[in-house]
Amino acid sequence: MAGLELLSDQGYRLDGRKATELRKVQARMGVFAQADGSAYLEQGNTKALAVVYGPHEMRGSRSRARHDRAVINCQYSMATFSTAERKRRPHGDRKSTEMSLHLKQTFEAAVMTQLYPRSQIDIYVKILQSDGGNYSVCVNAATLAVIDAGIPMRDYVCACTVGFVDETPLADLCYAEESGGVSSLALALLPRGGQIALLQMDARLHQDHLEALIEAAMTACKGVSKVLDQVVRQHLQEASVNSAE
Repeated sequence: MAGLELLSDQGYRLDGRKATELRKVQARMGVFAQADGSAYLEQGNTKALAVVYGPHEMRGSRSRARHDRAVINCQYSMATFSTAERKRRPHGDRKSTEMSLHLKQTFEAAVMTQLYPRSQIDIYVKILQSDGGNYSVCVNAATLAVIDAGIPMRDYVCACTVGFVDETPLADLCYAEESGGVSSLALALLPRGGQIALLQMDARLHQDHLEALIEAAMTACKGVSKVLDQVVRQHLQEASVNSAE
C-alpha cells in the first residue's frame, strides 16, 4: 500500500474523486417490516444495514434504567463475508465492542432520550461489505433507521472519515486510503447547530493539521446530511402515496 499514490499531481484520488468529493451515497428506509425502524445504506463500496427496536421497557437488569431518560443500547457487527479476510468472530471482539460504544455515545448526543424515561432503545448495525469508513457508514445508516422508527432526534447525526495527504485533507476515505498510512479522524456532527457528537482518532496527528481536518470533516458531514434529508423526504413521499392508495 505504501507504493500507491493516494493523490495525483492533478488532484485526483485512487478512485477518481477530487479531494473533498464524497463517495456516492444510496439508501433505503423501511427495509424490515418486523423492526420499529430500519435502513440500508451504501457509501461507495461500504454497505451497512441498521435496525432499531423501541422505545420499549427495559430488558434484563432494571437497575440500568434511568428515571429521566431512555437508555440507548448499540450493537455493531461485521458479516463474515464483509472483507477479503474471513473474521472468526464477526462480533464480540475488541474492535466491535469499541465501535458499539462509539455508536452509543453518538446517538446519546442526538436522540431526545428525555422523552422516554425508564425505557430502552436498541440500535443494531451490521457491515455487509467493508471498504473504509465503517463507523461513518454505520452512523448514517442508523440515523435513517432511528428516523424510520419515529424516534425524535435533535438533528440528523451524520458522520464522515477524513485524512491528510500531501498537506491536503481528503474527505470520505476508502479502505485503500485508510490503510495507506494516512493520518485520519472520524467525526459525527449534528449539522444545523454544528455540534460535534463524536471525534475519533486512531493515529497520531500533528496539531497544525487538526483544525483543517475537522473543518473538512464538518463540511463533508453537511454534504452527507443533504443526501440523508433527500432519502427521508423521498421515503415520506412514497409512504404518503401508498397510504393514499
